Amino acid sequence: MGLAHSEHSNPETSGEVATGTRVVRRDAGAGPQKVTCDICVVGSGAAGISAAIEAARLGRKVVLVDSLPVLGGQAVNSIIGTFCGLYSNGDYGYQFTHGIADDILRDLGAQDKALYYRHGPVTTVVYYDEIALGRWVEESVRKSGIVTILGAIMRGVVRDGRRVKALELATRYGDVNVEATGFVDASGDAALAWLGGFACREPEGQPVFGTQMVVVENINEAAHPTRAQLAAKMEEKGDAYGLLRRNCVSFVIPGRNIAVLNMTHTETPLEPLAASKSTLEGKAQADVSVRFLMEQFPDCFGQAKVRSYGMPGIRQTRWIVGRHQLTLDEVRRGYRHHDAIGRTAWPVELHDQSAGYAWQTFPPDHAHYIPLGSLIPEDADNLCAAGRCIDADLAALSSVRVMGPCMAMGAAAAHALDLAGAGSVQQIDIGALQKRLSANLDRTDGGGADRNRH
Repeated sequence: MGLAHSEHSNPETSGEVATGTRVVRRDAGAGPQKVTCDICVVGSGAAGISAAIEAARLGRKVVLVDSLPVLGGQAVNSIIGTFCGLYSNGDYGYQFTHGIADDILRDLGAQDKALYYRHGPVTTVVYYDEIALGRWVEESVRKSGIVTILGAIMRGVVRDGRRVKALELATRYGDVNVEATGFVDASGDAALAWLGGFACREPEGQPVFGTQMVVVENINEAAHPTRAQLAAKMEEKGDAYGLLRRNCVSFVIPGRNIAVLNMTHTETPLEPLAASKSTLEGKAQADVSVRFLMEQFPDCFGQAKVRSYGMPGIRQTRWIVGRHQLTLDEVRRGYRHHDAIGRTAWPVELHDQSAGYAWQTFPPDHAHYIPLGSLIPEDADNLCAAGRCIDADLAALSSVRVMGPCMAMGAAAAHALDLAGAGSVQQIDIGALQKRLSANLDRTDGGGADRNRH
């Protein structure tokens, strides 16, 4: 018999194959799909996810846009692997940032070997399993009722004077326009602000280098070298292997026999051809680093193999001109601004040298603060930046762009836009905002995390 079936047959139960098709043709006159919301967040990394979830918890209708086809930004897809800047300094500091940070630490901490706390010598750093974090992000967004538009490239930003009115997006499935009352630029590169014609800053002269992260498996944890041993061997053998970077980080979540490697330096240009070329060069550098480890530390890495390469890790590229530029002097002094919205004590970590980087730590009682003015473009009424595209000088930005303070910035952006409503974020009640953000400004009881003391 042929494949045709009677009107009573069911292909799912009869074993027959459905062959029906239809002919379609794109309507040349069809316009973009239109979506409206209260708050539109661009970027789904630590800052963007914090902003989107916080806004949803405030009862706002939220649209979350990302250029990748998946959520999580660099935190998941570049395999950063560490929550930095989340705790005060010292071996067992208290937690600086709460909100979604509490939820992540609680939920991943309940899973087997999804988190590991490394205490000291400067501060507490939390290693995490990127797959577990990715699923946490996806489920949290789904359960929050946030509308997502993934794989979306901004083609244009519609402005009405000081207000952003809409984003014009292109996806492989068609064009979408998003209209919103307020917008959060958590793109990392100030993509929304840049396309909207707002003033932006870029590093002048020497670039700030990014990193190609790599996860290797089948290592021998017991034989893992110290950071000093790794750095000494890289300095000794770097020329022979052609290593660009001469300092490195290899960190292990105990019990999993894997290591996450941070051993490369790649330029992160904002020109499309150069950016694509740098992506390939980063993976080539990573391969050299893995071969170096396998040959120079065979007891630990002799049987290792690459499990995954992250997407290019980007530190600092382009950021807004804000109402206030955070400075290195303010960071060093621990200055608390009148409009402070978050804090950290992470060192100055400026990767502006191909072979190394600047690393300036602070004492245990130190904290430096991020002002709302650094999140708001000076000529915008309904736009907040969050994450690595806020306004700061090169060195100051290097100390606040890590994930702990990025989560605080995302929460602050959501609350600022919620308070502004149809008005201006330039004129909101700072006292009311800081009352909402009090845990991220003043709480010192640790809270949220059941930290293992290894």
